[in-house]
Amino acid sequence: MPEDQAARGGIFAGDDPFAIARRWLAEAEPAEPNDPSAIALATVDAAGRPNVRMVLLKGIEDSGFVFYTNYGSAKAAEIDAAGHAAFVLHWKSLRRQIRVRGAVTRVEGPEADAYFASRSLQSRLGAWASRQSQPLASRTALMAEVARQTAKHGTNPPRPPFWGGYKITPFEVEFWADGTFRLHDRFRWTRHAGDGDWQVTRLCP
Repeated sequence: MPEDQAARGGIFAGDDPFAIARRWLAEAEPAEPNDPSAIALATVDAAGRPNVRMVLLKGIEDSGFVFYTNYGSAKAAEIDAAGHAAFVLHWKSLRRQIRVRGAVTRVEGPEADAYFASRSLQSRLGAWASRQSQPLASRTALMAEVARQTAKHGTNPPRPPFWGGYKITPFEVEFWADGTFRLHDRFRWTRHAGDGDWQVTRLCP
């Protein structure tokens, strides 16, 4: 084991990047003023042009990072076509960030149903009403569609067939912490095909 890996400790200590990520998120929750789980999710379109937007990370599992969206959205179309995505999770309050790149698979079935049921009624009805990323005539038209879906589904709407989760199974995770004089600490974790042993490398700031 390289000397720097053996000496790695403090906020970077641990042999599991998912456990470190969960720990950092837990530390950010009381300190970050809004949405500590917000990630900047990057995808590419069919021409290879990048796209990025903010979404909420909803789970850090033992093998990947999970978020939910409309499968008819631009992000979903780009993810399905490319099969890969990246994101950055940044906490200004802690002066830390996590960068992730990996393969993406859908999260459906009971797991997606359970998360959808945990959302507020207004959010569930909104998911039915919104054709995400599609042109919209007016906000009035959107609210009319919300009213129509409310009348149709009542107080217990099921998960729409066009709505569900994605899991990013990383081949690369980078943990970054701010340092004095811009001498930041960076550790990159890499592995092949989403399994096997992680290789940890300290990077220059």
